[in-house]
Formats: sequence, C-alpha cells, structure tokens
Amino acid sequence: MFLSPRTWSPLNQRRWSHFRANRRGFWSLWIFLFLFFMTLGAELIANDKPLIVDFNGQFYFPMLVSYPETTFGGEFETETRFRDPYVKNLIESKGWMLWPPIPYSYDTINYDLPQPAPSPPDANNWLGTDDQGRDVLARIIYGFRISVMFGLTLTFFSSIIGVATGAVQGYFGGLTDLAMQRVIEIWGGMPVLYLLIIMASLVQPNFWWLLLLMLFFSWMSLVHVVRAEFLRARNFDYVRAAKALGANDSTIMFKHILPNAMVATLTYLPFVLNHAITTLTALDFLGFGLPPGSPSLGELLNQGKNNLQAPWLGISAFAVLALMLTLLIFIGEAVRDAFDPRKLQSTHK
Repeated sequence: MFLSPRTWSPLNQRRWSHFRANRRGFWSLWIFLFLFFMTLGAELIANDKPLIVDFNGQFYFPMLVSYPETTFGGEFETETRFRDPYVKNLIESKGWMLWPPIPYSYDTINYDLPQPAPSPPDANNWLGTDDQGRDVLARIIYGFRISVMFGLTLTFFSSIIGVATGAVQGYFGGLTDLAMQRVIEIWGGMPVLYLLIIMASLVQPNFWWLLLLMLFFSWMSLVHVVRAEFLRARNFDYVRAAKALGANDSTIMFKHILPNAMVATLTYLPFVLNHAITTLTALDFLGFGLPPGSPSLGELLNQGKNNLQAPWLGISAFAVLALMLTLLIFIGEAVRDAFDPRKLQSTHK
C-alpha cells in the first residue's frame, strides 16, 4: 500500500506523472524490468538439468539437490548427467523429466551438433552455438543477468562514495574543497581503461575483484553534481536555522541538504549504470574481464570478431547490448525530465 503513488507527496506525484507522460521512458522501464527479472530466474529458463524428475513414482529436483547416477539405476556415484542418452533412457523407462525451455546452461557443450562449432541457429540451438559448442541464447540470458547485476552493484557503491565525497567538499568548502578537488582532478586524469587492464592482468579477475577495481574510478562521476548542490544550499536559510538550533554538521548534511541534492543525483544514476555495463563489456571483449568460461556479452562479441563466418555471434551480442543500453538511456532521459524543476513549476501553475 505504501508503494502506491496516491500515498506520495504532491511533488512526487507530479514527478511520477511527468515520468509516465514520457511514454518512451515509461515503457522502457517496464521492458527493462521484465527482462531483468526474467533473467534472475535464468536457471528456470536455460539449464542442462531438468526442473522435475519422476522416477519410480518419486519426484526429484535436480536444480536444488545433486543426485548421484546410482539414484536412477546408473553405475557411478558421481553427479548425474541428465543429458547423457544412457541416463535419459534409464529415467524415461520408469518415469519422465520436465526440462526448461532451453535445455542448456551457459557452459553446456552440445556434442550432437550437425556441423562443427560454431554452428548456425537451428531448432535445438535457437541462436546457434559459439566456437566451443555452447548455446548462444543460454549465454546471452546469463550474460545479461551478470552484466546488470554488476552494473547495479557498482552503481550502488559508487553512489555512496561519490555522494559522501561531494557532500563533504560542498558543505565545508575552503581548503577542504580545494585539496579534495585537486586530488580528484589528478585521479580523474588517469587513463582508466589502461589502468584497469594493467591491474586485471596482474591477478586472476573475478566478479568482486573487477568490481573493486572499477570502484576506484567510477565514484567520481557523481562528485561534481553533489558538490555543486551542497555549495549552493549550504548558505540557505533553512541550513542557517538548523545551525542556530544546534544541529551538528552530519545532521545538516544528510538530513537537510542531501535530500535536495539527491534530486540531481538520481537523474545521473541510469547513465552511471550504463557506463558500468559498457566498461565491463569492453574488458571482457579485450580478455581482461570475467574469468574464462563466464557468460559474458563482451566475450561473445570477441568471438564474433574472431569468427566472421558465424555472423550470428556478433549480431546476437550486439542486439542485446544495444537493446539494454538504449532502454537505460531512455529511462535516464525520462527520469531527468521528471525531476526537471522548470517542468514541475509549469505543471504546478
């Protein structure tokens, strides 16, 4: 009930109405949320394990529990490989299996291809396979999820650091602002992509290591916006009144000034998310991103470059990236217009 727009303040209701009026951004938000929440359940859509197995009248759930092959009458104590024809015959002779729509995970190699990998799209592999025989559509679904999760996580932590830094600079000003601004200018002048490549080549990168490396630089994107808002608002009457009443600096900064500064900050978040996703894609394309074998849109683009005879690789990855980034840009434009004070004032009048 508290999420209903009717319970919001009049100002937020006007912002929501402006956002909805931008049909392109409004529908982009719903399309993006649909794709994102669908990929959150990627294991239910693309998996080399069945969702449910009925064997001898008993139900098994291979996605949740690992079963040895002997459970289904096999010979080995190792985990069951349900795509093995021998195991399939054992189970189907005494039951059935319910498979996901795409019976491949992101790392499943299809050994029954009609021609050498990369194979073109067909009834079994809807978008074909890559140069290792892995299903392209399954890798795209998992790659979309990891790209968005990486971008959201990086945007969240970058926003915390960037907002806090900008708030300190703008509120205290003087030598504090001057010293921090010089440090940011020097740090921001470094070639970020080259430094990321150098640091990623020194260690075996993974999701959290890449997140930490990119966090070193991505937090600066919001500092200038927050700093400008705090410099503008620190001498307003309500701030002076709070000081006169004995409020400490942290209370004034984060309770009184920050809510107003967040209006400008929120309009930048979709673009920060966009930048995080493109940087991860670039690193994966260059081979300095996620570990080998990870579902990666950048790695799929690299395969498309190396296998020009298989255009479905590059076209699939490009189409997904273009759709994802376009939706985020449209959402960011709609959010920017919704928080534009000039449009809000004209509507109020």
